[in-house]
Amino acid sequence: MILHAAEEFELLHPDGPEAARAFVRDPALALAKVRFLRGLKAEATGVLGELVVPVPVLGEVDLPFQSDLEPTADGARLIPRLLDHERAWVEVAGVARVQGHQMHFQFDFKAHLALPEAEGWGGAAFEKMVQAAANRTLSRVGQSLPAGMQAALAES
Repeated sequence: MILHAAEEFELLHPDGPEAARAFVRDPALALAKVRFLRGLKAEATGVLGELVVPVPVLGEVDLPFQSDLEPTADGARLIPRLLDHERAWVEVAGVARVQGHQMHFQFDFKAHLALPEAEGWGGAAFEKMVQAAANRTLSRVGQSLPAGMQAALAES
């Protein structure tokens, strides 16, 4: 099962363009207060950790991710690494562009979950229920990203 969520938002950096570019190029700083990340390890070349997604019926699912960080002229890009050897994992892609004090972020999450084969109409109904619930949860996770990054910005 593949689930998808995207989030796009803007934040203002109080200290100007250079500080804004430094912020978007430092995932350890920018993502430090995002509450749905666990085991975050970030450096200048990339970021890895687990996206914690509470899924009704299945409970809390930890989805590992790993993304390379590529600086760009006006910010940075996150390029997901495929972890298809995992039973459940997530691709985390993103683009951050800085224009003056304005930081524009676009994130894209694609979760890969392996579920047992659905048997009969009951199994298919269960699978649809889990998929709908997981999609809503993944969307809520993405929607909480701006607040976490705003909190990190306030402490930087």
